[in-house]
Order: sequence, then C-alpha cells, then structure tokens
Amino acid sequence: MTTAALSALLAYFVGSLPFGLLVGKLVFGRDVRKEGSGNIGATNVGRVFGARWGALVLALDALKGLLPVAFIPRLFLPVDDPAFAHIQVACGVATIVGHMFPCWLMFRGGKGVATALGVVLVLAPWATLAAFVAFAVVLAAFRFVSLASMLAAVVFAATELLLLAPDPFSEQNWSRAAFSLLVPALIVLRHRSNIVRLARGEEPRFPSKVES
Repeated sequence: MTTAALSALLAYFVGSLPFGLLVGKLVFGRDVRKEGSGNIGATNVGRVFGARWGALVLALDALKGLLPVAFIPRLFLPVDDPAFAHIQVACGVATIVGHMFPCWLMFRGGKGVATALGVVLVLAPWATLAAFVAFAVVLAAFRFVSLASMLAAVVFAATELLLLAPDPFSEQNWSRAAFSLLVPALIVLRHRSNIVRLARGEEPRFPSKVES
C-alpha cells in the first residue's frame, strides 16, 4: 500500500503539469484559460494559438501519461512482481486525475484525453488501437473532437473488458478492468459542457479557425 500510494503521488504531480497553460504563458504571454473554451488541453490550445502548438501540447500531455506508467513502478518493484501491473494502473489513474484536477490550478484542469492516451498506450495497446479507430471515424464523419473523444473512451472500455473476458475482475486483471470503467466515465463526465453545446448545436467543429 505504501508503494502504491507513493507511486500514485509521484504520478499525480507529473500529470498535474499544465503544459497548455505553460505554452500560452511562455510563448505568447497569454492565459489560454481566458480564451476559447477556457480549457488548458490541446484542442483549445490549437484553437487559440494554432494547430502546431496544439499538436505540441497534445504530445506533451500524452508523454506525461506514458512516462509515469512506464517508469515510476520500476523505482519500487521488479517487473515480475505480481503487484507491478496494479501499481502501473494506480500510476495511470493518478496521472489522469492530476491532469484533470491539478493542484496548481485550483483543481481545474483539462479533459484528460491526451494524458489518458499516453497511459493506455502502455496499459492496453489493443484497446487503444480500437479507440483510435473510433476517434478517427467519428471525427472524420462529424468533425467534433469532443464527440470523437467520448465515443473513443466508450469503445476503449468495451474493447478492454472484452479482451479481459471471461474473468475481467480476477486477481490478476481487476485493476485493469476497473481502470477501463473508471477512466472512460471520468472522461465523459469532464465533457459534460461539450455535451450541452452539442445538444444546443453550439459546439465548434474541427478544424476551426485558429491564429497562425
């Protein structure tokens, strides 16, 4: 439990690094929280500052999801330890929560999609592939990043649970199964304002007009 708590705490602090805010402040001298949708994630950064800056933030947010899961557990446990996979999951959840609720920003962070992408590339690559395909198809068809992100999260959950069948909540798999339910639910919940805008027909489509 001590190992899990310390690993998760370290992962949380990595996840809470607000790259979208830092890029806006350091490069443009502007606070992205006061522009566009007010979100610090890659989509709003791209909308406000341009696609290349959005892509940079996307990559950084994904890396801060991938690196803690890949490396923090190795600081405390050998890879063949039965608890290693569960510690990885704890780090993944903590990293995503850190991005969504960063202590530096009064717990008001991003939607968690890019950071979750980095996490699941390590934890569940096949379910990630299915989610990526779903994201690409929905985005191409409707051009709503938010809708594509939410449906990709749902596809990830369904695919991962299917891959863990017939006993997803076994002693070996329970943490991954719980992750595959909890994190997609959090992502959808964090998109509740987008759901309202989609229902009203006010959600901006991608690509939207951005500053170069």
